[in-house]
Amino acid sequence: MELGRDSDTGGQVKYVVELARALGTMPGVYRVDLLTRQVSAPDVDWSYGEPTEMLNLISSENSTGELGESSGSYIIRIPFGPKDKYIRKELLWPYIPEFMSKFGEQIGGGNPVWPVAIHGHYADAGDSAALLSGALNVPLVFTGHSLGRDKLEQLMKQGRQSREEINSTYKIMRRIEAEELALDASEIIITSTKQEIEEQWRLYDGFDPVLERKLRARIKRGVSCHGRFMPRTVAIPPGMEFHNITPHDGDSDGEEEKNKDHPASPDQPIWSEIMRFFSNPRKPMILALARPDPKKNITTLVKAFGECRQLRELANLTLIMGNRDDIDQMSGANASYLLSIIKLVDKYDLYGQVAYPKHHKQSDVPDIYRLAAKTKGVFINPAFIEPFGLTLIEFSNVFLAEQAAAYGLPIVATKNGGPVDIHRVLDNGLLVDPHDQQSIADALLKLVSDKQLWARCRQNGLRNIHLFSWPEHCKSYLARIACCKPRQPQWKKNEEGFQNSESDSPGDSLRDIQDLSLNLNIGRKKMEDNAVDGKNKLENAVLTLSKGAMGGLRKDGDKVRGDDYTTSSKFPSLRRRKYIFVIAVDCDTTSDFLEILKMVVDVANVNSAGLVGFILSTAMTISEINSLLNSGGLNPLDFDAFICNSGSNLYYPSSSSVDSGLPFIGLRKTLVRWAISVNDKNGQGKIVEEDEPGLSSYCFALKVKDSSLIPPVKELRKLMRIQALRCHVIYCQQGAKINVIPVLASRSQALRYLHVRWGTELSNIVVFTGECGDTDYEGLLGGLHKTVVLKGVGSSSLKLHANRNYPLEDVMPFDNPNLVQAGGCKAKDIKESLEKLGILKG
Repeated sequence: MELGRDSDTGGQVKYVVELARALGTMPGVYRVDLLTRQVSAPDVDWSYGEPTEMLNLISSENSTGELGESSGSYIIRIPFGPKDKYIRKELLWPYIPEFMSKFGEQIGGGNPVWPVAIHGHYADAGDSAALLSGALNVPLVFTGHSLGRDKLEQLMKQGRQSREEINSTYKIMRRIEAEELALDASEIIITSTKQEIEEQWRLYDGFDPVLERKLRARIKRGVSCHGRFMPRTVAIPPGMEFHNITPHDGDSDGEEEKNKDHPASPDQPIWSEIMRFFSNPRKPMILALARPDPKKNITTLVKAFGECRQLRELANLTLIMGNRDDIDQMSGANASYLLSIIKLVDKYDLYGQVAYPKHHKQSDVPDIYRLAAKTKGVFINPAFIEPFGLTLIEFSNVFLAEQAAAYGLPIVATKNGGPVDIHRVLDNGLLVDPHDQQSIADALLKLVSDKQLWARCRQNGLRNIHLFSWPEHCKSYLARIACCKPRQPQWKKNEEGFQNSESDSPGDSLRDIQDLSLNLNIGRKKMEDNAVDGKNKLENAVLTLSKGAMGGLRKDGDKVRGDDYTTSSKFPSLRRRKYIFVIAVDCDTTSDFLEILKMVVDVANVNSAGLVGFILSTAMTISEINSLLNSGGLNPLDFDAFICNSGSNLYYPSSSSVDSGLPFIGLRKTLVRWAISVNDKNGQGKIVEEDEPGLSSYCFALKVKDSSLIPPVKELRKLMRIQALRCHVIYCQQGAKINVIPVLASRSQALRYLHVRWGTELSNIVVFTGECGDTDYEGLLGGLHKTVVLKGVGSSSLKLHANRNYPLEDVMPFDNPNLVQAGGCKAKDIKESLEKLGILKG
């Protein structure tokens, strides 16, 4: 690990790696896979390019003595985004869909190992983990570490940047939306402190601690929650690994008394590297370890030290600020902040009193702690906000093996975040307001000048450090995971039989779909000619996937039995296709849509007859699709599947069964009230009303008379989250319709389902879209599948994206080789685009 390299290699990396390693040693845990991005770039360590790395077990006397079944924890590195370039997390958003697409190929190292849970760490992983948990029907656990809304508040308080500048730098609004989605989809939110729950998570639309407790109480009493749901939040302090702490050689007081005239030279290389800065190295050391980042607040620390004469006389200051060779080669923000720190050293003439070495190894860190304790120093964390403060645990306890003498390091830490909880348990230092320079100076002076206080803080920390061990953390963690009901597709248990069979028992298929909680409503439609009225008769077959966990559309206690359905049809033809063409074009008119549909089908049939299957992906209902195809002279049986109602329904032609669904309960009431409020506010009659023909088992539809008079989609999504109704709100058909579907349902998620269920290769799927579309449009653009963007199509939908939470440009993969912009929307343009993608030969 390259901790401190940049803002992406901070304490959360150490947390995740050590958690994975510790879980791999726990009884009952078969395997732990830690998924991250593979990077083969010359400016990072070669190990980042290794596809798989086993995390070595740490032998420690603090271990439980028992090991998991395989004792296996692995880092699995998945290539996505530019292969030869390291990208900071703020710029990764366009490539997240590619990561999700490749996840299925990596799970279990290619073996049929189905995870018992998916745990997302940080916002980007939370976003992808949410969608993957739906695709795999696996419970989601989420840890946010540093939360976007809290960070936005802190940055705004600093006053250095406007909201627009902050969003441009950190893509903060995309990050916040990812955290909201993770909240929507999670069963458990794990935090390190109660403060994070009560003060940080409560800033989110989708979480209210009071409502969460009320819903939990209703569930315990067996009372209906009317479709509302909120994840359980649990504070579990992280642990730390004790193996890297070596015994201290003797008592520092005794050594100093014996060697006042001839002090022993430091016996660790890093000690010499630090001591060379000081004119009097025997003074207590104030130690800060943080990367040069404005939010770490090092400048305030240097000002406090520089302006307090007593503190300068009594102590030295050591700043361990990552590694650098040349400041000019550092990232702009870090370089600028480091220069500001060095200028302050010069301003206050702190030469001989402040150390800021250029290099240190991770293995040097324990020795740095030992040096600070040896000098009776203090560790300080002046950050504006500290999610937990793993460094505080380490620094407060520079400790030894069980049989050796131990020593601790008192702390001065920010009162914002995790240090509050640490201090409550350890009582080993002082908390300060990070914005108050004088408070920081007073706390440091108090600890270095009062030997009795220093000794008391040291002993308090050492006495209670065992509470922060990884085995203790893992026991609590696994107890929470065990509370999640195990889920996995039934068909995974009979994978071999499934692969060897050209068709499946429909009863089995329906039962399997019910097990696979993709939060989609899967059904199969048979369209037959009716000799009497000349119309196609639609035999609905809608099967719910969810076991009562359909977000805002759930109903307590309802369950659909797939065994109740039988049919003799084959299932389905998708697996025999070489390519799948998905027409997901959101046209301005139905005539334009029909024209494009015919052109795509004709181009495929002329050049690759029989090799290409077709899927229609739209916000329309199956009845509307049926009427549309009839009006255009197209045969519904020429299509392999229909993704309808914005992805909440998936139908396969040529088969039939029975429709079954759950009522909307609280969702319908909330949406009807919202529609009434919009109508009353505008005073122009019914601007919004329920669209009864557009309803399906898992799609509540509203029709809109004038889209310019309704609030933007983000406002309705916010309302649903505040009401604890877990759903996906989509403005579609140029704003003439609103579809409200299960939270993890979407047109792009339906493609992931086809991959998981039927083994459809995503790289062989071609999605046709316009230049804009419904508000779920962005999900269709990224990933392993090919995308053809038809020029000039869907421009009327631009108004739906005018007031987004974040710019569409933040998530658009403009350098995606799988995405081609067609020169127009004619057959010639479509053919040329397919040739560029290698689907057709020129």
